[in-house]
Amino acid sequence: MKILLGVSGGIAAYKACDLVSLANKQGHQVQVVMTASATRFVTPLSFEALSGRPVMTSTWEGVGNPGIDHIEVAKWADVACVAPCSANTMGKLACGIADDALSTVWMALRRGTQCVIAPAMNTEMWLNPVVQRNRRWLEELGRYHFVEPVEKRLACGDIGIGALADTSSVLDTISTVGNLK
Repeated sequence: MKILLGVSGGIAAYKACDLVSLANKQGHQVQVVMTASATRFVTPLSFEALSGRPVMTSTWEGVGNPGIDHIEVAKWADVACVAPCSANTMGKLACGIADDALSTVWMALRRGTQCVIAPAMNTEMWLNPVVQRNRRWLEELGRYHFVEPVEKRLACGDIGIGALADTSSVLDTISTVGNLK
């Protein structure tokens, strides 16, 4: 399966490396697209080494032909996943905002492409009514499937819901959703 993995900013970005590694071990191909914020936590080079593919970090400097890569990358995917998905990225996807590589690629996905969203954020952010509305909006589209964040000690020191789910759970959901086509 061809998995398009979006990595948004947050401390949980490092766990996406494990997700790429697990996917490769199961025989999947992974193309990574990162937000600028994600590159502050994990370098694109880490994902390139794990996936064997160039990482897209900019709409203008992509993996092939500048200016059209977001279309080609979107067409390539069998299934798409954002893990971790920040509140900011979830809001962009819910509202159709395409102002970075990740959100631009997601807006260009073929209509039948199923998407897995694995949120990771502070408890209060996750429970914020706007974030929950954005979640509902995405779910109502019928192509977005959420992997619930888990409760644990968060990077900020709080204990509560908001941590990225176990990467094996995320990959299981990707595999299930990828077979819905």
